[in-house]
Amino acid sequence: MPRDSVRYRKQMEIAAGFDGPATVEDGIGRIKQFAAVKSDRGYKNGRKRKGIDQMVELVLHLGIDPKQADQMLRGALSLPKGTGRSQRVIAFCDSSMAEAAKAAGAVEAGADELVDKVSKGWMDFDVAVAHPQMMGKVGKLGRVLGPQGKMPSPKAGTVTPDVETAVREYSAGKIEYRNDSGGNIHMPVGKVSFSADDLKENIEAVVSHITKIKPPGAKGHYIKRVCISATSTPSVTLSVG
Repeated sequence: MPRDSVRYRKQMEIAAGFDGPATVEDGIGRIKQFAAVKSDRGYKNGRKRKGIDQMVELVLHLGIDPKQADQMLRGALSLPKGTGRSQRVIAFCDSSMAEAAKAAGAVEAGADELVDKVSKGWMDFDVAVAHPQMMGKVGKLGRVLGPQGKMPSPKAGTVTPDVETAVREYSAGKIEYRNDSGGNIHMPVGKVSFSADDLKENIEAVVSHITKIKPPGAKGHYIKRVCISATSTPSVTLSVG
């Protein structure tokens, strides 16, 4: 049976002093407090462990039925304060757009040669953008890109005639999201080093966006629970709405 780490046990000792859901401000404060905990252990050779700027993730548990097509949520969102993380973007487009796409930040751009490269297993990118005219060829990559969540989609804004703008936005950190089989949406909202005000603004932007796109078929309580956590911390339930 795996044992909890020294750091995690210290974090749980701190968490024991908190009770009930937290306001957004208090929740951010708790996450920052958890993330500041050190294990006080180094490597066996005596070298100290380096700290990392942990990513903060927001999870929303929604009152939707993921099995119903009209209740599935998928899209993309640019956060007001960004996420602190850039993304590697490729663009499926013809040669007349390829140079502009690369200038906007694409790590690769092209038509047949890029489709062939990806079909052979090259996956060194985070987001794929495609011009609508390319989808006849890109559609063949569904078995490769689909399982990794990288298949271009009109709903996510990754299939668009304005390839250059899409590349620029996604390279800068625009987030693509979709609900999982449990009706949850996971969204990065910044890093622990972000100011509390910036994290709050990003969190409120996500909650507001998800609230606005409530599917008509969703009945009852829509946003059931909202939690935040950092890469290596316990989660905190937030009181929102």
